[in-house]
Amino acid sequence: MESFQQGIKDFWITIQEFLNVVIFDIKGSDFTLLTLLFILISSFLLVFLSKRASNLLVRRVLNRYIRDTGVTDSIGTIFRYSIIVIGFITIFQSAGFDLSTLGLLAGALGVGIGFGLQNITNNFISGIIILFERPIKVGDRIEVGDINGDVYSISMRSTTVITNDNISIIVPNSEFINSAVINWSHNDRRVRFKIPIGVSYNEDPETVRQLVIQVAKDHLGVLDAPAPDLWFEGYGDSSLDFKLAVWTSDFIQRPGVLKSQLYYAVFKKFAEHNIEIPFPQRDLHLKSGWGKEKKVDN
Repeated sequence: MESFQQGIKDFWITIQEFLNVVIFDIKGSDFTLLTLLFILISSFLLVFLSKRASNLLVRRVLNRYIRDTGVTDSIGTIFRYSIIVIGFITIFQSAGFDLSTLGLLAGALGVGIGFGLQNITNNFISGIIILFERPIKVGDRIEVGDINGDVYSISMRSTTVITNDNISIIVPNSEFINSAVINWSHNDRRVRFKIPIGVSYNEDPETVRQLVIQVAKDHLGVLDAPAPDLWFEGYGDSSLDFKLAVWTSDFIQRPGVLKSQLYYAVFKKFAEHNIEIPFPQRDLHLKSGWGKEKKVDN
């Protein structure tokens, strides 16, 4: 029994000696395996608990007083990263490190890895700008470059955009600062779409106007105010060209669906009133001639 207890004691002493092995020394601060283990576990708990605290703040407190989800998410993100920054400072101090020493180490390492981290830093600063200035927010319909979709989430490094095909696209935050961004719902959820329509030269423009506007007014997705309108664009090669202008707030994320539904309804209305929809026509004239054969006398 005594030998067994002595064995456990020796094993525990061996573990302690192993964990206290100094990996490197920074101006009197010993960085041991135990220190590394403490930092890893503390960092994991810090990130996990900061996320839980941020979610509780948003769901239990902010959502009761603020209806704008973009504002609540921004506050929650800033709150989370503030906890993480303060937490890491506390962890390193508890591990026995002098922050001034860490600053010297960070300065030395920064020279070597600064160029490699400049994109990450750029996106991080851009994320802070987005959260405070709010050129975009969660739920906005945006276009940036070739990407068109709804803003799903905004983090400190990137923004997630969901397309109409339910595809998630991760966009670096710097794209929203350095590039031109089209925000369809920045100030107002109402947007205007313009849909081209053509009819034959045999039709009365005023009749066409009445029929098309009636179709637009009957559509549940088209707003009554501002009222829909039909613009006479000009005289085309084979048609009178119009453009239907409609306002909507329901189809801001699905403009193609609204356009398709209105085209179906307009086609049906034109068929009921015998309105001709033209198609390009070309007349081909063929000319033939008979060559005269010249007779040569020998």
